[in-house]
Amino acid sequence: MSERFIYFDHAATTPVRPEVLEAMLPYFDKKYGNASSIYSIARESRAAVDEAREMVANAIGAKSDEIYFTSGGTEADNWAIKGIARGSADKGKHIITTSIEHHAVLHTCQYLEKEGFDVTYLPVDEKGLISPAQVEEAIREDTILISVMFANNEIGTIQPIEEIGEIAKRHGIVFHTDAVQAVGNIHIDVKKLGVDLLSMSAHKFYGPKGVGALYIRKGTKLASYIHGGAQERGKRASTENVPGIVGMGRAIEIATQNMDSYNKKLLELREMTIDKVLATIPYTRLNGDRDKRLPGNVNFSFEFIEGESLLLLLDMAGIGASSGSACTSGSLDPSHVLLAIGLPHGIAHGSLRLTFGKDNTREDVEYLLEVLPGIVERLRRMSPLYERVKNREE
Repeated sequence: MSERFIYFDHAATTPVRPEVLEAMLPYFDKKYGNASSIYSIARESRAAVDEAREMVANAIGAKSDEIYFTSGGTEADNWAIKGIARGSADKGKHIITTSIEHHAVLHTCQYLEKEGFDVTYLPVDEKGLISPAQVEEAIREDTILISVMFANNEIGTIQPIEEIGEIAKRHGIVFHTDAVQAVGNIHIDVKKLGVDLLSMSAHKFYGPKGVGALYIRKGTKLASYIHGGAQERGKRASTENVPGIVGMGRAIEIATQNMDSYNKKLLELREMTIDKVLATIPYTRLNGDRDKRLPGNVNFSFEFIEGESLLLLLDMAGIGASSGSACTSGSLDPSHVLLAIGLPHGIAHGSLRLTFGKDNTREDVEYLLEVLPGIVERLRRMSPLYERVKNREE
């Protein structure tokens, strides 16, 4: 095992910034009041929640009373989709989404199919993109919701959200986007984009785990998801997670302020990695669009190897990476995203996702590029198919 450890899995989660932790700490002990109570220590908590709500709203161009805190992105996705479906079932039961959504969306839609809803899963092209025309063609008289993720968590592809928003508005259909990977990484203006609902999660932009938010455009009728109290203006019961909410507010404020310089750095690391890997490791494919992708996302497929073995050897070399979504890391099935863009099972199994963050350096990437070719070659030597291909070339 290597004594060094380099973290290249920021799409899975990010470390809490020191400034964020510092802002959170008082609300664990000194300012521990329940934000829904009325005495002075509780009012301190309420003021902190209100301030954080304003920070989140400012980051995406929303109003503070359009932000509702949740336990994370998964809850926000569930609430958005189930809330619209059940609240609008009298108008129709058709939902449009894509085949490469996060499982928080896909599994929610599959669950609703058991309740009698009809879901269209739009296919994507070989780069993971859908076209606005596809969305418009799928609309029916009974369509009540369009849900398209902003940026894919595995291959980093950024969808044409603004154009889809225009289509949804023209047809009078509610539009939701899972922006968990986008918030904190891309400048977002919900008014310009035309989205009615937007999901986010704090731990993707150096905030704490276990807290997220759902943007609900004013006037959007959304059924409540959790019942039991009057928190979040009567729409989402449960005692407010004050430390988490404070941390989310501070984290998104910092992320928004530093976004341009942050993205410039990530883009340099991304392009350096893509150029070098494609030039030095044969039988390698870059997954996702080269340009329409998150600044810090790289996803490769290496033929003739298994991704799990690759991750284990990288870990032994002191590198933490992923083969896809952290939410499916225990699964032996190939990524549904890679299958959706047309990769055969054998190649989809040999994928590597690298997602860079604020503390990564050129030296970190240079070390990766030093060890990765040897690890891939070592694993390929175990493949009879690879040996046959090499022998034919020779």
